Amino acid sequence: MVAKIVSGKSIRGILLYNQDKVVKGEAKGILASGFATDIDRLNFHQRLYRFEQLTRLNERTKTNALHISLNFHVEDKLDTAKLQLIASEYMEKLGFGEQPFIAYEHFDAAHPHLHIATVNIQRDGQRMDIHDIGKRLSEPARKELEVKFGLVKAEGRKLGNEPYLRAAEYGVLPTKKQLNNITKAVMRDYAYTSFAEYRAVLAQFNVHVDRGFEDSVMFEKKGLVYSIADDLGNPIGVPFKASSFYRGATMKELDKSFESNKQKRLAFKQSLKERIDPVLDRFNVVKKDTLVKELGKEQVALVLRRNEVGLIYGLTFIDHKHRTVFNGSDLGKVYSAKAVTERFGEKDMRKQYLKKEVSTGFLERDLGQGDKWSKSEDSLLNGLLEKADYDDPTVIGKKRKKRPGQESSQQFS
Repeated sequence: MVAKIVSGKSIRGILLYNQDKVVKGEAKGILASGFATDIDRLNFHQRLYRFEQLTRLNERTKTNALHISLNFHVEDKLDTAKLQLIASEYMEKLGFGEQPFIAYEHFDAAHPHLHIATVNIQRDGQRMDIHDIGKRLSEPARKELEVKFGLVKAEGRKLGNEPYLRAAEYGVLPTKKQLNNITKAVMRDYAYTSFAEYRAVLAQFNVHVDRGFEDSVMFEKKGLVYSIADDLGNPIGVPFKASSFYRGATMKELDKSFESNKQKRLAFKQSLKERIDPVLDRFNVVKKDTLVKELGKEQVALVLRRNEVGLIYGLTFIDHKHRTVFNGSDLGKVYSAKAVTERFGEKDMRKQYLKKEVSTGFLERDLGQGDKWSKSEDSLLNGLLEKADYDDPTVIGKKRKKRPGQESSQQFS
């Protein structure tokens, strides 16, 4: 769980922000503490009036409102009742148990999260001390709640290894909500330069997008339809038009981003190649599934583009680390469909490097005083070393013993 606290001067503004989310279907109020009635029975003005009753008691304090967000990992199992308990106990530990507050569950991001609105003026008009509240009170509270409710811990997490988005699952959550969250996140964060690349990224999260046939009315009018996809990539359930989503994941919006994304992704092109190269260099022959799995360990997804008869005609590399997308040919000739698929076979054949038993005989030889290397031995050793591929991760860092009087030129990083 990650907690963020922002202090402000307008509780009205905080309430309006959350109310706007509710109206758009991107949030709902789940708890009103200190209001003497359920949240469903409170309109906007009643909520605002309750808070302003307190802020009027101390008009000298200008910074009198708090907007708190509690953010959870995508793997946390949370229902409304559990979120209500977490919100209540967090506010209690923060020292705000006696203060009125409203908690909203938001659906406008890929991860579960709450927003909490409150004020720091008490019934007696005294201002509550919120200086350094994050470090003093929020951090200890967060850690205690993570343990009590079995939440994924924020501390020590490696962001690069976390799931970025939760893939859509038919029937688990409302279809439109899942499609809206995923398309919004992909459009905002990924640098794709064509509709095919955009579609490839969405497929990573079990979302299918369709433009229709080229001679169809939908295609001509640049319409898009989104569906949740099954394990084979086929659309299932009720489809939704792009225009039905907030701000619309439409073809018009996509067209605007293609050109700018070409520049945005360039900064990460070399980094992607440097993570692909060691995987490709590891094999003379490799099974398709093995290559996909090994690239996945580098946070790179390999998508094979096939024609109507199932033949591979292109490759797409999706870099989930830097949120960029490249066709293989855009990276270079060795990453093209032809070059990569030529390596495919029914069995994995790793490249052979310097064998341990051979290297041991030469590299660990005890050279006593007067012991001389013959030319034939020297030539054989040099020949073996020249054949070794020191770009292989199993070889880098192995230090050779040097002949007496010979300076070592090997660098270690």
